[in-house]
Amino acid sequence: MAQTSTPGLALFNGGTIGYVGDTQAGNPTMRKSVTLLILATAMLTGCAAVSESRFNPFNWFGSSTPDPAAMNPAESETNPLIPARRISFFRNNQPEAFEGRPIAEVTELLVDRRPGGAIIRATGVASRIGPFDVRLIADEDASDATTLVLDLRALQQPGPRSVGPLARQVTVARWITDQDLRGIRTITVRGANNARSVRR
Repeated sequence: MAQTSTPGLALFNGGTIGYVGDTQAGNPTMRKSVTLLILATAMLTGCAAVSESRFNPFNWFGSSTPDPAAMNPAESETNPLIPARRISFFRNNQPEAFEGRPIAEVTELLVDRRPGGAIIRATGVASRIGPFDVRLIADEDASDATTLVLDLRALQQPGPRSVGPLARQVTVARWITDQDLRGIRTITVRGANNARSVRR
């Protein structure tokens, strides 16, 4: 085996150069590598604490919790099939309000953060089969500067009540911009019998 004059290198018979390395205990390259390894390990273990903190934007809205809700019984008695009276025969001066009924129970509420805002997705179970045109309607009277209250409503076809909950399940999503979410700490979605909330 022929060796070169460069310290730390060896030339083998095959013509390849292999690194032997410095065997001294005080190698500055080794100290730098160990120091960088320790710093990288400390930073990665710190990421576990950040992933569950309030500084992580993916944790701003956690899982939903059930809240009691009191809906006005008069609202659930309105028939969406009866048209509203018009001011004029030829023209309606005001936009028609959505006549959907509250969904019986809100079973799931998720807030997915996206660039520019968030997607609020609610799942509920209607009291009977056949809900359609499901919407999340903002309740301006119940909302305030820190709380956004939405009602889960749908138009309802007459249908049987004796079917399973999967046949009566509805899901709807609504986009909320960062501007609308400014200052909001709690998002609540209400049904006829319950409500669910997510908090920052």
